[in-house]
Amino acid sequence: MSQWDGKSKGTLLGYKIFVFLITTFGVKAAYSLLVFVSFYYFLFYPKSFKAIYVYLRERQKYTAWKAFWSVYRVYYVFGQTIIDKVAISAGLRDRFTYEFDGMATLQEVLADRKGGVLISAHVGNFEIAEKFLADIDLHFQINLVTVDQERTIIKEYIEKISGRSSIKYIKIKEDLSHVFEINDALSKNELICFTGDRYFDGSKTLEGNLLGKNTMFPAGPFHIASRLGVPVIFVYVMKEKNLHYHLYARRAEEVRRRDARSYLTAYTESVEKMLRQYPLQWFNFFDFWPSGEEK
Repeated sequence: MSQWDGKSKGTLLGYKIFVFLITTFGVKAAYSLLVFVSFYYFLFYPKSFKAIYVYLRERQKYTAWKAFWSVYRVYYVFGQTIIDKVAISAGLRDRFTYEFDGMATLQEVLADRKGGVLISAHVGNFEIAEKFLADIDLHFQINLVTVDQERTIIKEYIEKISGRSSIKYIKIKEDLSHVFEINDALSKNELICFTGDRYFDGSKTLEGNLLGKNTMFPAGPFHIASRLGVPVIFVYVMKEKNLHYHLYARRAEEVRRRDARSYLTAYTESVEKMLRQYPLQWFNFFDFWPSGEEK
């Protein structure tokens, strides 16, 4: 059963406080306040604490002591990615640097003029990808397929300080009309983006192995990707030191048309590689792996 309720933590007042610090004193000043905010979550959110502790202890094989204190570090890094997103949205893009590992992959896909599917995960900071991709001499439109259950008041505030995003949103609908919107976007050589690691109760799922244990993933992104006959790329934007980000684009390989499980396997293998390299950037703060034997 999915333990994710479709909403992220955080308040509008909290965002406003951080925006004030960022624009007045800089990103590093906001990081200083984050030390205390992260400690608050570390102490008073036992469910998310347990979920991240289990991930670090059982999936990353940390010692008990290292896993315990690394939960705090996960909260802190997650807070940094939120501050970075707000800072970039507030016009401080020039304070950040990045490197792009896989630009040729995107160039090849766009050159074919068939569009493409991007699949990401709640690791790193994919939400700021648009700001970095704008620096690259590529012309494309991203369409984000979403259930749109996040806090709209925060989204509206971010748009107010940064301007409306160029990303288009395709909302999943019960009548499946979103499939026609996806096909229309692909016919225009646009990119369709999914996140492949969260689902809601009642939605169709596929079982896959991630970090040595089976769990459930949303079936939709992988069924759609396997049927469209367009390139599929796994994308991540990972935070590194000194306001630096590393963008990754990896084309799905060894996948079979109309075989959703082969796409899911390629995806989980790709996510696992990212998590081995960036273990503290797993930002699913709920019970992701069900109890049971490892496979």
